[in-house]
Amino acid sequence: MCRRGRAVTRTQLLIAAMATMCLLGASTADAAPSCTIATTSVNFGSYNVFTGSATDSTGTITIDCNGSAHDIIVTLSKGASSSFSPRTMTKGSEVLSYNLYRDAARTTVWGDGSGGTSTYTNPNPPNAPLNVTVYGRVPAGQDVSAGVYSDTVSAVINF
Repeated sequence: MCRRGRAVTRTQLLIAAMATMCLLGASTADAAPSCTIATTSVNFGSYNVFTGSATDSTGTITIDCNGSAHDIIVTLSKGASSSFSPRTMTKGSEVLSYNLYRDAARTTVWGDGSGGTSTYTNPNPPNAPLNVTVYGRVPAGQDVSAGVYSDTVSAVINF
């Protein structure tokens, strides 16, 4: 900081010290909040039209936020359906109703918070990957032909 033969004033030292503190004080916690989201599908497998019970399955949403992300909200879209309840999978013009839920009892529809749906919220997500289960159900008693039925639902994280 000092050159030979030159005195440094106290004001210059304070400014230099404050600049050093600002540089040393910067950390990942001060970085702009960021989150990533990844999913594993809810795959119902085979649906038997003759069974008297629902077909259940689960999937996972993995959320990974840095330490400065707070108040995260994860929403799910309606997919190709016109409403959250029921969501529908299609095979051509045929439709198979199903839904996605926040709870294992499959009573709270996971959506965008509108129309009685719920979202996943976490005010202080950990600074590590967090797995959140998506519970799915295809109700029994639907008369559909054999084949592959599908829908694409988007998961969005807001923070």
